[in-house]
Amino acid sequence: MAMLNGKVKWFNNAKGYGFIIEDGKPDDDLFAHFSTIQMEGYKTLKAGQPVSFEIIQGPKGLHAVNIAPLLAKAGEPVKETHAASEHEPEHAHA
Repeated sequence: MAMLNGKVKWFNNAKGYGFIIEDGKPDDDLFAHFSTIQMEGYKTLKAGQPVSFEIIQGPKGLHAVNIAPLLAKAGEPVKETHAASEHEPEHAHA
C-alpha cells in the first residue's frame, strides 16, 4: 500500500481521534485514531500538521493508518525524539 500525504483537519487529544485530509481531496475526511500514529511518547497531532499515512476501509468509512508526522513547516521547531522516550509510558485513554 502506498503512503499518501495530507494535513490534519483537527485532532482532539481528550477523545484520542480526529480527521486528516488527503492532499488534493479536501472533501474526503479520513478518521484518525491516536493508536495508529507512528511516533514515540505522547501520540498527538495538531490542526494543519503535514502527515503521511495509508488508507483502509473501516466499518463506518475510510481510516488513515500508519500516520507519521512530517517535518515541521519552515519557522516551526522540529521535535527530536530521544532513546529515553522509549521508556516513557504509552499514551492511555479511558
